[in-house]
Amino acid sequence: MKVALIQVTSSDAPVDNLERVGAMVREAAAAGAEFVLTPEVTNCLSASRTHQNSVLTFEDEDVVLAGLRELAKELRVWLLIGSLALKISGEEKFVNRSFLIGPDGAVRAWYDKINMFDVQVSETETYRESDGYIAGRRAVLADGPGAKIGLTICYDVRFPGLYRSLAQADASILTVPAAFSYETGPAHWEPLLRARAIETGCFVLAPAQTGTHPTSRGRQRKTHGHSLVVDPWGAVIADGGTEEGVVLADIDLAQVDSARRRIPSLLTENPYNPPE
Repeated sequence: MKVALIQVTSSDAPVDNLERVGAMVREAAAAGAEFVLTPEVTNCLSASRTHQNSVLTFEDEDVVLAGLRELAKELRVWLLIGSLALKISGEEKFVNRSFLIGPDGAVRAWYDKINMFDVQVSETETYRESDGYIAGRRAVLADGPGAKIGLTICYDVRFPGLYRSLAQADASILTVPAAFSYETGPAHWEPLLRARAIETGCFVLAPAQTGTHPTSRGRQRKTHGHSLVVDPWGAVIADGGTEEGVVLADIDLAQVDSARRRIPSLLTENPYNPPE
């Protein structure tokens, strides 16, 4: 199966982002991709809650979701919208929601990011994702193109138990769309993704935001890039670098069974007693 990761520098203007991402999805489909994936917060990357309140919408009104669903149907491709920031009825906070879209344009599954990025990575870079977003409460396994897919988002990658549970439920592909920190990315991004692949014997598909993101309000945000495709043995088979573009890779799902036969760690129950 040919997969395509969309690497983009999203702004805080949803309509502009739809135009740019849509063109890349068309490019990916023209190159033969059957499964196309976009990064986290495809519709709007902004650190300003005021601006988000002015441009974000509810799910049934979101122009990026509607536009990409139509595009998936037109091009007859599977599409993972890595995530969209969306309003929720009755809530002041948003959700960070990933969507798996079928080649008929229908939403096949959705997942709300469970683990909130509440960190201080340096003296000048602090994030409190929980101030603006509601955490998800459920892991999601979906039927995708020829495989079961475990849906996750960005900071989830630091919580290996989530990935083990998805793999034990028969996921062969794990998706990790991200807007990964420029500070932590060089040290942590690739090792974490490779570790999740090795531990689970899954393919890991991680489309990423990249570069310095133009904003109309609030401080600018810079992201790490390096969209990665990692095979079940932990080898990186595609790396998007730091420029915008489409990252193509061919994956052989037979490698999942092969890796798990060689290292059958998923069959082992936890043999350790909790510390006293």
